[in-house]
Amino acid sequence: MNHVNSQLLQQIKDTCPEFCAALTDDEVVRFLRYTRTRELGAQEIVADIGEISDRFYLVIGGAVKLLQVDGEREFEVGQLEPGSLVGEMSFFDRQPRTVRLKARRSGVRLLEINRQMYNRIRIEEPYIATNLLEFVVRSLDFLVRHLSDENAKLHKQVTGLGYR
Repeated sequence: MNHVNSQLLQQIKDTCPEFCAALTDDEVVRFLRYTRTRELGAQEIVADIGEISDRFYLVIGGAVKLLQVDGEREFEVGQLEPGSLVGEMSFFDRQPRTVRLKARRSGVRLLEINRQMYNRIRIEEPYIATNLLEFVVRSLDFLVRHLSDENAKLHKQVTGLGYR
């Protein structure tokens, strides 16, 4: 393994312990063969509203903002830190994106998994692919639970003020 791969391996193990927990170092390195590293500049758009995705990302450095857009105005509705998946929902349901994904500042580092490589890893590395898919499911489950909690809090605030 070369120096660059060993650095990337360590960065993934440090930022994505949940994904790496059931994988050996060799399996993580094999997973990397199916990905592409992407470095983003400040405010660079990763993906935009309305696009149907053919790729998703694992955030391994920096943060990605989730933005809604109202005319010319953007407003932040969330942020994804290292260890998070981003873009997986549109990738798997093949529906248009509902948020803009943008780098918070320069130096955001992503591992990109495109549809072609995802299809290959499913055939060539089924154990790694299963682990990745379970990571995606846990990520989406966290999102649904978080949004449900936020919705319940908002409902309590609104109904507590007498609005129905």
